[in-house]
Amino acid sequence: MSIVPIPPAIVSALDRADASWRPHLMAGLEAVAQANPAYLPALADDHYLPTEQRLFAAFGLPLDKVRYVLVGEGPYPRAESATGVCFMDGAVGELWCDGGLSKAVNRATSLRNFMKMLLVADGKLRADDAKGAALAPIAAQARGDGSIRTLAELQENLIRHGFLLLNAALVFRPHVAPAVEARAWQPFLQTVLAALARQPQPPTLVLWGKIAEQLKRLPETAGFPQLCAEHPYNLSFIQHAGMQQLFGPMRLLQRDRDYSDAPQPGASS
Repeated sequence: MSIVPIPPAIVSALDRADASWRPHLMAGLEAVAQANPAYLPALADDHYLPTEQRLFAAFGLPLDKVRYVLVGEGPYPRAESATGVCFMDGAVGELWCDGGLSKAVNRATSLRNFMKMLLVADGKLRADDAKGAALAPIAAQARGDGSIRTLAELQENLIRHGFLLLNAALVFRPHVAPAVEARAWQPFLQTVLAALARQPQPPTLVLWGKIAEQLKRLPETAGFPQLCAEHPYNLSFIQHAGMQQLFGPMRLLQRDRDYSDAPQPGASS
């Protein structure tokens, strides 16, 4: 089988990844190139998100530290928001304001609903009363106690728990449907998942939305504990019992936790 060359602009983005990932990511890119030789050259010549060589930024967590693989749909469709890390909106700094969640959080619908789910799981918010008036006292308390204050701290907490924060499609282009991008990247994700499956304890696969759920059908995920939910841009995500059970004990909105006792769910759904 002939080797299809990977565009240098794509290869150079691997510098953002931990060294433990590099051979697997290269193998994944080669798998994409073999499946669709025209895809990566066309991508390298196009404008896509994330920018600033952050295509593989999610792989900063070393391979042997991964305990969960959280898979979303694709990057945010805004240059300032797409970071190369699933669900982390680069336009968000502060999480709270005087009246509740910050304006930037409220604009990032998925992040807003995720935070509300965490608050419901923590018993601070009722799922049937999760609007501004109910959030105001929670925000006031959060700004004065041991709660985290910024999205960067939330991302750090997730990474400390061993979350690899991926998207089913690694790029966003306004003229290409996310499902089409996801199909092109599937050989890459299969290679990544195969590397994780060879670890002594396969991580838990957390799939958000219909595009991410397609990964359940891959043979590489057969040995993974799996949890699925609707994408967090749906309001119903706030009430998802499985997500509350998974994330609640982690207390992701708090600082100075002992991360050695992170839960290891074994259930599949």
